[in-house]
Amino acid sequence: MKITIERAALLRSLGHVQSVVERRNTIPILSNVLLKAENGELALTATDMDLEIVESVPADIARPGSATAPAHTLYDIARKLPDGSQVELDFTADTLTLRSGRSQFRLGALPVEDFPVMAGGDAGHRFTLSASDLKMLVDRTKFAISTEETRYYLNGIYLHASKAKTGAAEIPVLRAVATDGHRLARVEMALPDGASGIPGVIIPRKTVIEVRKLLDEAADRIEVQLSDTKVRFAFDSIVLTSKLIDGTFPDYERVIPTGNDKVMEVNAGQFAAAVDRVATISTEKSRAVKLSLDRGILTLSASSPEAGSATEEIEVSYDNTALEIGFNSRYLLDITQQIEGDGVRFTLADAGSPTVVRDVADGSALYVLMPMRV
Repeated sequence: MKITIERAALLRSLGHVQSVVERRNTIPILSNVLLKAENGELALTATDMDLEIVESVPADIARPGSATAPAHTLYDIARKLPDGSQVELDFTADTLTLRSGRSQFRLGALPVEDFPVMAGGDAGHRFTLSASDLKMLVDRTKFAISTEETRYYLNGIYLHASKAKTGAAEIPVLRAVATDGHRLARVEMALPDGASGIPGVIIPRKTVIEVRKLLDEAADRIEVQLSDTKVRFAFDSIVLTSKLIDGTFPDYERVIPTGNDKVMEVNAGQFAAAVDRVATISTEKSRAVKLSLDRGILTLSASSPEAGSATEEIEVSYDNTALEIGFNSRYLLDITQQIEGDGVRFTLADAGSPTVVRDVADGSALYVLMPMRV
């Protein structure tokens, strides 16, 4: 294999694929990126056995072929080369030689046949959605993904087709849900064409993070292919394939309360700023903040044996009996960061029951937050 490629194109693609590669690998070949040159393009492939990303970039190919090279080392070299430079990659025997200007690097290359290729599988369902819609589904739910490895079935976003009630009618929606047992995020959008029969799938946290990184540079349309065991996202010249989490997502509808009768509306920005200030005093471990509600007034308070205490009052829309309830301040801030409108609505029952949080101006997202003792 012998090719010449622009440094900017090589760096951009290496930046995308090398982030999949784990820094520490017990299997040496998984530290490498597969380079395949043919038909005027260089295809770069990286995998961790559960997730695979392939990106193709135009290249001047003098001799087609394939090679592998250490992903992070190759990326670091490309990053340090001068802007606008041309890069020559020449693979012979078991060595990949990189030349650019007066610089030359010789990298050890492992056999191409050792590089694992993820089987495609039969993608029984295909649909497309806009990059902005996929960003919205990911951004408003990923903060609630569990990091507790023992509950592996919560370590991702549950994507499925469902129905949403609008008045007396029901409309088909594509729904993304994540929960860690303390908070739940549910976001929905109109069901794309072709997605009506999709199975409910759990997309792993690492896949969610990698897809989200790529979406900032993506063209408008993303093709999603789904089977029972894999998901594939294809856009521009990138194809990302991932195994799905093999587990059953819990019946999240059961934890969304329907009988909460106390409604508080507050300016989202003012509320978040007040929570952030008061939480400065709360203990690092619990991060507890108490909300004391009375007609028209919300008093936020926190205390800790070491740091002292803090209180702050803000005006709210609330016309019901007095109520005191405690929450983890970090969870409150995570949810209010998803509120794009000015107003946020809390629907409460009592100090021990879950609270529903919604954006007053946008009904597509719903959040459930479990209270804590303070």
